[in-house]
Amino acid sequence: MKRFYFEEESIQPEEFHVPIYKRASAQDVISIGFGLFVLSYLIGFYIISITNIFIKNPMEINIGAMFHSPSFDHIFGTDFLGRDIFSRIVKGTEAFFFPGLLSITISTAIGMLFGVLSGFYPRFASRIISYILDIIDSVPRFIFILIIIVLFSPSIYLIMTFVGITSIPKIAAYVKAKVEVLKQHGFIESSRALGLSQMTIIFKHIVWLSSKSVLIIHATLGMGEAILIETSLSYLGIGVQEPIPSWGNMVAMGADYFFQGRVWLSTIPAITITVTIMGLYLLGDGLNSIYNEKVTR
Repeated sequence: MKRFYFEEESIQPEEFHVPIYKRASAQDVISIGFGLFVLSYLIGFYIISITNIFIKNPMEINIGAMFHSPSFDHIFGTDFLGRDIFSRIVKGTEAFFFPGLLSITISTAIGMLFGVLSGFYPRFASRIISYILDIIDSVPRFIFILIIIVLFSPSIYLIMTFVGITSIPKIAAYVKAKVEVLKQHGFIESSRALGLSQMTIIFKHIVWLSSKSVLIIHATLGMGEAILIETSLSYLGIGVQEPIPSWGNMVAMGADYFFQGRVWLSTIPAITITVTIMGLYLLGDGLNSIYNEKVTR
């Protein structure tokens, strides 16, 4: 009996599960470099925040230091209670960092599970999962967030859990499409003939080798979306509440003093939000361009 070897047959699994790369342009390099810079200071801010090193106490009120403009002692100045703005910006990363990771984890894990099940077992799982995903996709996200806030306490973890759930259909559709493509080319059957286990085929060849690019891109875009949602809700007063620092509520509190000439109170947190979200989206866009994946948000 003739044995199947990938190197001797026309079936080349690598051409199906390895993304199509292209040579990075200068724009891609700049986008990815800027995005990595933003990602590095986000992680650095979070580590500094949870360890409370290199920063002043973000909750400490100092009436004698009210409205100090940016200086050597306070590089971003102080607010209307004399609190150090830089320390509060660093501490504010806690408001979205873990909630954002929670959202990404939920959407990625459940999306991969649904995609694999509906792709591997179309007769049994595809229809049920399709109904579930259609229901999730039909729910208006912003309206449902407001319902959650009304019915429950405005917990950012609960909100980000829902954001992660609403992102499941995109991941599930992508993974399902990958499974269907590989099945059409006989890759899965050939892998089974070679003695590969079901878990190896799913997690190594489909999830890791075939889908890792879109999962990484989804993670960068998902974190940017988490920051945008958290800061928007905090700005509106229904997210993280004072005195706990959040970039959104810092912009809201500083806006009252903008036309008094104390523009740094709101503009510095606003610039931080803009630069951070733009950096994460540029990172995702640059990776998307290099991997040549079609990813939409």
